[in-house]
Amino acid sequence: MKTKAQEQHWMLVTLFFLMLTSCAMSQTLQTVPFVDLNKYAGKWYEIASIPQFFQKGCHGTTAEYTLTDKGYVIVENRCNKDSIHGKQTSIKGKAFVVENSGNAKLKVQFFWPFKGKYWIIDLADDYSYAVVGNPNRKSLWILSRTPMMNDITYQQIISSIKEKGFDISKIVLTNQKY
Repeated sequence: MKTKAQEQHWMLVTLFFLMLTSCAMSQTLQTVPFVDLNKYAGKWYEIASIPQFFQKGCHGTTAEYTLTDKGYVIVENRCNKDSIHGKQTSIKGKAFVVENSGNAKLKVQFFWPFKGKYWIIDLADDYSYAVVGNPNRKSLWILSRTPMMNDITYQQIISSIKEKGFDISKIVLTNQKY
């Protein structure tokens, strides 16, 4: 026969397990079902991001994706340092599609052997904008084919990002004005 203390212990263990399970489920970040990499390739302008340390002082940030016949995508990120007219810097890397992800999950490598998660979590039907995040929700980029984005579209994206568990107070607009 179980004592009252044992019953309470197991109730607490069960509650703790349920909390962990629900937290794990809420941590799942959904990607778009499929990305046509031929349509995705080309130049993108960063509209906003949850800035990362390597983006410090960046203005006019762009990313360009080029498909290769070797099974990976060349990624070239550019920005102007310290002002929109500052010195342009760039970095090249490779992106590898995660198998069975519909091309929506990639692993990006700028420095061997490190790879970062690049998950496409929102994408316009016409590929005019994309939202890229990490499942830990500590990095996020809102990208557009043009340097400026319609405010209604931007606000819809922000609302969607918030629903996906990102801290929208950390999002910073990128200066794209020349």
